[in-house]
Amino acid sequence: MSTQYVAREPDASGFIDYPEADHRVWNTLITRQMKVVEERACQDYLDGIEQLKLPHDRIPQLREINHVLDKATGWQVARVPALIPFQTFFELLADKRFPVATFIRTEQELDYLQEPDIFHEVFGHCPLLTNPWFAEFTHMYGKLGLAATKEQRVYLARLYWMTIEFGLVDTAHGRRIYGGGILSSPKETVYSLSAEPAHQAFDPVEAMRTPYRIDILQPLYFVLPDLKRLFDLAHADIMEMVRTAMQAGLHAPRFAPKNPASEPVTV
Repeated sequence: MSTQYVAREPDASGFIDYPEADHRVWNTLITRQMKVVEERACQDYLDGIEQLKLPHDRIPQLREINHVLDKATGWQVARVPALIPFQTFFELLADKRFPVATFIRTEQELDYLQEPDIFHEVFGHCPLLTNPWFAEFTHMYGKLGLAATKEQRVYLARLYWMTIEFGLVDTAHGRRIYGGGILSSPKETVYSLSAEPAHQAFDPVEAMRTPYRIDILQPLYFVLPDLKRLFDLAHADIMEMVRTAMQAGLHAPRFAPKNPASEPVTV
């Protein structure tokens, strides 16, 4: 797939040698984002951050992440080159391996990136892969995607977007964030919990029927009653829900058509 980013290659021992400029970008991103998510992320995510013990002064090595994830839920991360095909994505998740592109944005791209980098994947998603409920849903999602048709995969992609990437959850301490697409973006972290976007109780069929754009702040967020809802969903008949959503069709978009002047979303 076409990409403008080049993933770093590991040496024979699996070590990836990043230049100092990359480590500085990581430090800038994680330092500022930790302050933003502290009171906004769900506790399960914060517990995962604590388990991962991500360094601030350097980009972590994938084997460091793997050591923690494997012990917690049996997951691993897998090095990939930037964008990957749907088929590869589903194959990795079905094998309990989460794809991580081994490049990081430049200092000129701190607030906008066209493709998910190692900060988005590791900081945004890996903490919750220590949570059994989240990990189970992600695993089941991969297995379903492998067996799905091309059209069904489009509906599954919307479910992924509205949960794993941009999901919110109600907790005893108020509404919190668990979606990695939000948690790796300082702007969207604050915006998502504000009164500006719409918040809707999570319904998987409705999520699959909801169009989205990747280059704007989301106009609508689906809210789980608790994180265990993902585990319950993993053991429900998701493909029957896909068929229901396909039969019902898409909702009208809550956003304007894409144009070159659109404000980019932060990731």
